[in-house]
Amino acid sequence: MSNVKFRYLYRDASNYKSWADVIFSNAPCLSLEALEKALRERLLPDGLFIARQIRLPELFLFREYPITQDDHCFHEFSSIEVTGEPATDEFGRSIVEFFGEVDREGREGWRTFDPLDAWALSTAALSSPCRA
Repeated sequence: MSNVKFRYLYRDASNYKSWADVIFSNAPCLSLEALEKALRERLLPDGLFIARQIRLPELFLFREYPITQDDHCFHEFSSIEVTGEPATDEFGRSIVEFFGEVDREGREGWRTFDPLDAWALSTAALSSPCRA
């Protein structure tokens, strides 16, 4: 059975990039052309989307480097391809189930956020003592 590799990236305003892919099962053997067209219709212009809304790992560069004004919340669709590699989606979704999430979030609206705020909240939570 052929699976589908969804390739995406995070690109900051200085054009530094971080790449990843997730492999989904493709039991119905959907056409890549039809799937890519349908995906692009539901993403923002230039293939932009919010990774956390469709349960994809975020690829922010500030995990390894200091957060800067160049950081934003958008990830970018790069490509899809057929692969013989095993599925890697941590939620066990098929490409049809993943597309359902993309479709739902695209219709409901991509919810932007400031990564600096999210980063500040996560570091504050890690450094604050627990209170009983």
